[in-house]
Amino acid sequence: MSHPVPAQSAAESLSSQRVDPSMRVITQQHLGGPEMLTLADAPKPRPLPTEVLVRVEAIGLNPLEARLRDGEFPLLGRPPFILGWDISGVVEQALTWRFRPGDEVFGMPLFPRAANAYAEFVAAPALHLVRKPASLSHVEAAALPIVGLTAWQGLVDLAGVRAGDRVLVHGGGGGVGHVAIQIAKAFGAHVVTTAGASKREFVAGLGADEVIDYATVDFAETVRDIDVVLDTLGGDTAERSLHVLRPGGHLVTAVADEDTELAGKFEAAGLRFSGIGVDPDPIALRGLAELVEHGKLRIHVQQTFPFERVADAHRLLDGGHLQGKLVLTL
Repeated sequence: MSHPVPAQSAAESLSSQRVDPSMRVITQQHLGGPEMLTLADAPKPRPLPTEVLVRVEAIGLNPLEARLRDGEFPLLGRPPFILGWDISGVVEQALTWRFRPGDEVFGMPLFPRAANAYAEFVAAPALHLVRKPASLSHVEAAALPIVGLTAWQGLVDLAGVRAGDRVLVHGGGGGVGHVAIQIAKAFGAHVVTTAGASKREFVAGLGADEVIDYATVDFAETVRDIDVVLDTLGGDTAERSLHVLRPGGHLVTAVADEDTELAGKFEAAGLRFSGIGVDPDPIALRGLAELVEHGKLRIHVQQTFPFERVADAHRLLDGGHLQGKLVLTL
């Protein structure tokens, strides 16, 4: 009788692939607050065939990582593990024809599996990375993948936004939201967004045609005839958006994607409901890079932190209400 082989933890899997004890990582042994994140020495990972080894220059931070760190969302299981997915850097070793050593690349490798990206080196599938536009710094490139792919896959792939559509972006000043505004504008849409008063000028500068201060105006009472709603906030935002859509309109949510009851309400009203769970996508990454190169997309980084100050960055991440993204630099 055969016995099942126990699954490797992210940390065990990482250690089994390493051969060169020469890099720093940020890891954690226990769930909890930012103080759980600690610096440690670790061997460099070894790329497999079709993969590259990337020397990381910058790492984008995302709210999801704070939820993983404190145990709210157990995607990576129990610690020890290494967080992170968004990277920008330089190819150090290439076991693929797609890249050569020295190429500057960025992407979101392996999501939702552990990419161990809070590290000086990351081994990643070549198909999960694309070349970094020369006009984009490593800091900006590291801030783009998760938020950019979420917005692109939601608006372009799922909703098929086109010229003349009216698009409502909830949380236009945040990571996904500020990129979504620009993508919708690049495809010719009229963009309405909700944002706090402090971010009005920021989102208007990104191209938003109408800005609604959610603290003083109820969007559900004032907005009508929307073709596509992108929900990045959660709570009751998605359900309250039901009444702003025109017949046949489409709600795309990056938050309540598994809410079958909510999906049923939209379908009963003759509306479309889609949940977006972001995944690695080189075609969409290249689309984002083209928008950057044509001056139609810029990524806003609120603040950068040195690698060693990751706990400080996570404290700011925990506070929410960010304008754009936070990035670690090496």
